[in-house]
Amino acid sequence: MTEESLILSTEGVYATVAKNRTWFILLGIALIVFGIVAILFPFFTTIAAKTVLGWLFLISGVVQIFHAFSTKKWAAFFWNLLIGLLYLIVGGWLAFFPLAGIVTLTVLLAAAFIAQGVMEIAMSLRVRPLDGWAWVLISGLVAIAAGFLIFAQLPSSAVWAIGLLVGINLISSGWAYLFLALAVGKKA
Repeated sequence: MTEESLILSTEGVYATVAKNRTWFILLGIALIVFGIVAILFPFFTTIAAKTVLGWLFLISGVVQIFHAFSTKKWAAFFWNLLIGLLYLIVGGWLAFFPLAGIVTLTVLLAAAFIAQGVMEIAMSLRVRPLDGWAWVLISGLVAIAAGFLIFAQLPSSAVWAIGLLVGINLISSGWAYLFLALAVGKKA
């Protein structure tokens, strides 16, 4: 068995995590701490994350569009293309207009969530016979709910929405790394 195939196997993953357990724990703790800081200071986190978020949307949009064109014959080609274009527009606005108002950013985020949700629901109905279509539907419903929640709280949601979402994501990732390392420790 080559080293690469060992790393891709369950035993290889276990061995890699066990070998680097301390780093996984430190990474998990760091992400949790940064997530807590992001939640405690959501306005500053929003400002700091604005440009990074824009670039993430831009990159995601390019990948989504590439995916759409590489699966042209798929029933959801059009919806994938629209989601990719939406990500490009949102990303361009965030990345290239960093001094735009935080309220505008929050409105744009809420609108993007709602538009993405509508497109995902449409895509889920289009691919309905396939296994997993319900997860796409659920994702669309959650995106719409998040968008309306943010809209309903404007303008105050501009202060907390993005920072809160970044903080939750960091904490979630931190716990994942931490629990993975702790689970390996229990098996050893």
